Amino acid sequence: MIIVGILGDIGSGKSFVAKQFGYPIFNADKEVSDIYKNDKFCYKKIKKEFPNFIKSKLLKKNELGSIIKENKKNLKKISVIVHPIVRKRMHLFLKKNKRKKMVVLDIPLLVENKLYDKNFYLIFVQSNKNEINKRLKKRPFYNKKIIDSLRKSQRSLAYKKKISDYVIKNNFKLLSLKKNIKIIKRKILNERNSSRY
Repeated sequence: MIIVGILGDIGSGKSFVAKQFGYPIFNADKEVSDIYKNDKFCYKKIKKEFPNFIKSKLLKKNELGSIIKENKKNLKKISVIVHPIVRKRMHLFLKKNKRKKMVVLDIPLLVENKLYDKNFYLIFVQSNKNEINKRLKKRPFYNKKIIDSLRKSQRSLAYKKKISDYVIKNNFKLLSLKKNIKIIKRKILNERNSSRY
């Protein structure tokens, strides 16, 4: 099984790129949303840590946002609770799809949480910062302070680009982007029988 990890800035189009591969995707953001809605253990831990902020019967983005805005260090406290659950789900995903030719990991903290190894193919999605910020501002729960906190919690984009096997330039033009993804996908599949495996 080939494992592809998608790297890049927040809002650079990582999830769109992941979908274009046409193979099973582990989307960490979706998993986290599901954990917030359905994981009772996570809810209890976060409520115990931040009793003054959690008033509802399930974790809501605006409440979590308030926790992070209150103190940047709170992001790390939430991460300590949530990330082990995400890691466990990722391992279950890989086990479930072990017979697939390829799987794609769309995990913002793939590098920071050391969830990859030398056998992974890492793809960096490079986008114009102004375009990214325009797109982020259109999101329903956009908050500059939270975005900045999330960015500061991650390794530099220069480092992620450096360790990547491939770079996809996303100019947000659909046809050229899809063409570039197809080329890279073909290259990865052609390398399947190389010394990496």
